[in-house]
Amino acid sequence: MTAVRVAAAGLALLLAAACTAPPPRGETGTAAGTVCAPPTGTPGKETATTIEVVEQAYFCILGNYHSGATLDARSLLAAGFTALTQELDRNGRDLPDAAMPTLTGDPKADWAAFETVYRKITRQVPDLRGKLTVATLEAIVAALDDEHASWAHDVGQPPDYYDGDGYGLGLEANVNASQADGNLDAAVPPLFVTIVRGGAAQAAGLCPGDVIESINGSAPFIDGKATPAIAALYPRYPQARPVELSLLRHSTGRRWNVTLQPGLFQRDLADLRVVRSKLLDDIAYVRVTGFLPDSADRILRAIFRLREGRTLSGVVLDLRGNSSGSTTEATRLLSAFAHGKVTAYHCTAGGTCQSLRTDDTVELLGLPLVVLTDRGCASACEHFASAVKDLRAGRLIGTRTAGMVSGPVQPYLLTDNTVLNLPAKHHLGPNREVVDRIGVPPDHYVPLTPEDAAAGRDPALAAALTLLHR
Repeated sequence: MTAVRVAAAGLALLLAAACTAPPPRGETGTAAGTVCAPPTGTPGKETATTIEVVEQAYFCILGNYHSGATLDARSLLAAGFTALTQELDRNGRDLPDAAMPTLTGDPKADWAAFETVYRKITRQVPDLRGKLTVATLEAIVAALDDEHASWAHDVGQPPDYYDGDGYGLGLEANVNASQADGNLDAAVPPLFVTIVRGGAAQAAGLCPGDVIESINGSAPFIDGKATPAIAALYPRYPQARPVELSLLRHSTGRRWNVTLQPGLFQRDLADLRVVRSKLLDDIAYVRVTGFLPDSADRILRAIFRLREGRTLSGVVLDLRGNSSGSTTEATRLLSAFAHGKVTAYHCTAGGTCQSLRTDDTVELLGLPLVVLTDRGCASACEHFASAVKDLRAGRLIGTRTAGMVSGPVQPYLLTDNTVLNLPAKHHLGPNREVVDRIGVPPDHYVPLTPEDAAAGRDPALAAALTLLHR
């Protein structure tokens, strides 16, 4: 993905100087086919992705993405064409006609030029047409460089899948799946196992704290910078290629290699609970893995139950790894710690902003708050974290959040029954600061180390308890 974006950026600079007229449009889809709209029900069975679908997605982005009206569409087409030629190369079928057409900056004329060349290429390699089309559309969406913009296709489950099963190697590392998928610049060495969920990792005897020194023969970090090799830790169905790891266990000095086969594994039922709570002396500890519908009320009920018959010194909300959910739920939860406040702004490219405000019908808890954050805290979690920090409703402990909160997502149905997800507005924190790509810094930086993970220590939680007991 990174290579596509870099190549696209270079092509876009060259294309900006172009001023010749585009070639005549060849075979094209109908104008009506370019219209996109939110789904009105469950999409039907997916059909083949064609160039008409790519055209529909291209114009859907320009018409509905929050900065689509000001976007230089040539960057999207450059990314798509880069991916197309790379797919030809991977299949050993590069063609002399596979040269980028001249683009002028007129989105409609440029699409016509792009489609003409695309059709000329795919007529010569009809057996690759499906692969080329999918690679092109994936790259066009990736060129937005927006973690909330996505194209959902080929969504399926393994044949033996049972509700709640996991798929993959059965481990999690300090560089999480979201970072590995497109935010590696923020990753910090060393790479080490933080959790063993089951599956191949458990069968091979891996433990928290094990340092991953290489992945399929490649170093996870070079000169302190993360490499794309880390993505292999998080295969998604139907990916099934074995992954070879070289490991170091600091406690014993042992170095060894294992080969892990991706597959289904049964997850602990406790891991599937969105809200978990317990009393830590006189502090209510609540772990929240997602801001799903009704989660705010469930969290508050848990705190009230822990509070029955005793005086609490405070609340610890553990939002580490909380990567998705509803901004409405995040706002409702924040409303138990602050009233009469703006929690975020959702703004159009033109600068028109809608303020999101606390729900002052929610009863105030009147308790000190500490929030545990890490690079796995994204989207609605960052909405909550940035509001806690800006409004001084509590303190953040841990590490910086993911920087993946571009804005609320709207799905659009494409004619092949796949779904294009696009943010129609971009997110700003209560102080009107940009959080997307930057993240929310903690008030107290307390990272997890391999030694902590191996010993089962949680330094961020320990720091939170100390702070609340002062």
